[in-house]
Amino acid sequence: MAEYWLSFFILFGGIFAAILAYKLYRYLLARVDITASQLDDIIVLSIGKPLIVAILALTIYFSITFLDVPPELGWVQNSRYLFAFYILLAGWVVSVFAQSFIELYGRWLSARTDTDIDDKIIGFLEITARYIIWFIAFLLVLSYLEIDITPLVAGAGIIGLAVALAAQDILSNFFGGALIVIDKPFKVNDRIRVEEHLGDVVSIGPRSTRIRTLDYQLLTIPNSKIASSIIINYAMPDVKLKVKIPVSVAYGSDVKRVKEILVDIAKEAAEEVDFILHEPAPSVYFLEFGASSLDFMMVVWASAFNMAWEVKDHINYRIDERFREEGIEIPFPQMDVHMRD
Repeated sequence: MAEYWLSFFILFGGIFAAILAYKLYRYLLARVDITASQLDDIIVLSIGKPLIVAILALTIYFSITFLDVPPELGWVQNSRYLFAFYILLAGWVVSVFAQSFIELYGRWLSARTDTDIDDKIIGFLEITARYIIWFIAFLLVLSYLEIDITPLVAGAGIIGLAVALAAQDILSNFFGGALIVIDKPFKVNDRIRVEEHLGDVVSIGPRSTRIRTLDYQLLTIPNSKIASSIIINYAMPDVKLKVKIPVSVAYGSDVKRVKEILVDIAKEAAEEVDFILHEPAPSVYFLEFGASSLDFMMVVWASAFNMAWEVKDHINYRIDERFREEGIEIPFPQMDVHMRD
């Protein structure tokens, strides 16, 4: 009878200890909430509940050891199963810690970006880390209990290889999207050129990036292709764009006067419209003596990368007006033919 009373007191004391551990857990949760660091929140959250379960498991084990149990239930008094259970509890602690760490700091990092692909990557990493840790803990338990895990490991390897081969394109696109988020060659609403494709970035997804072309067609490009391509980003390092406007005048025109007129046109345009900038200052260059014309290049700066056509329209309209007023001829291709008798 004494062993029953001892077992009862051990069980009662263990339950009381578990209640105290729960109270301590709730108290620590309240305390860590007011601290600046988030790491202590993760540690308390990871250890709290598994510690309570560990106390209860240890209590039940010791209370049973003082009792006479039938032979067929003798395994419950074997400490090997208790230690195997504690391996699972350790897996629980590590799993909660890894998931909470990835969720907390991953969400903090993803909140600083404009895309939603990093949120999906964080969610994928949370699930992957949790299942990998639990799978390792399960293998450790089987190994500790001297159960042959070779077929299980081999089978898991074969299944993993088959899944990896089947999902090769999906994984390459997924990690291509992860590289885009990490390297940040562009962001949503940037205008980019990928090979021969030019357009504005609409969205960056886990599998593909969508671009709206200048013809308002939606173009979907796999992330793996973007990750391995040369990308021109017209919105970086800032959104302004250099616009080059070729101008040709007839031979015999006053080069100095033509250049003065073009500079005046550029400066007046910057005063008239807000999509042409004063700084950097516009410039005009006399480039070459062409086959049928004197060729100049006017360089002005647009306030945004998507204003190039508006800039050219405004400047060309003013050039046509001023050249008509000044009597400057805009040439057309011509060929002089000399015939001999």
